[in-house]
Amino acid sequence: QVQLVESGGALVQAGGSLRLSCAVSGRSFSTSAMAWFRQAPGKEREFVAAINFDDSIADYSDSVKGRFFIFRDNAKSTMYLQMDNLQQEDTATYFCAATRYGATTRYGGHYDSWGKGTRVTVSS
Repeated sequence: QVQLVESGGALVQAGGSLRLSCAVSGRSFSTSAMAWFRQAPGKEREFVAAINFDDSIADYSDSVKGRFFIFRDNAKSTMYLQMDNLQQEDTATYFCAATRYGATTRYGGHYDSWGKGTRVTVSS
């Protein structure tokens, strides 16, 4: 059974930091590109960041570039999202996703496994 389990979401003040984790089981991790998406209340899901299979190539949305850092530990089958200088507009439920492809992609339809999400709330 494939499982992607996010953790690390919390309430944090603007300017603060959080680190999200996504633990993967039941599927090949080291050959799969991974990504974070988020969905704010009343809004569409949006791409946040993606990392290729061997942690050598990352892609970020313009809204988080320079503040967020995506990385992975293939030995632990876990992906991370370090979020610094959080802003109120970062408030959302964050989802991790896995694709059978090794290269990064921003298209949600390319991801075949999803977690249930972890909530991040940024207060002023």
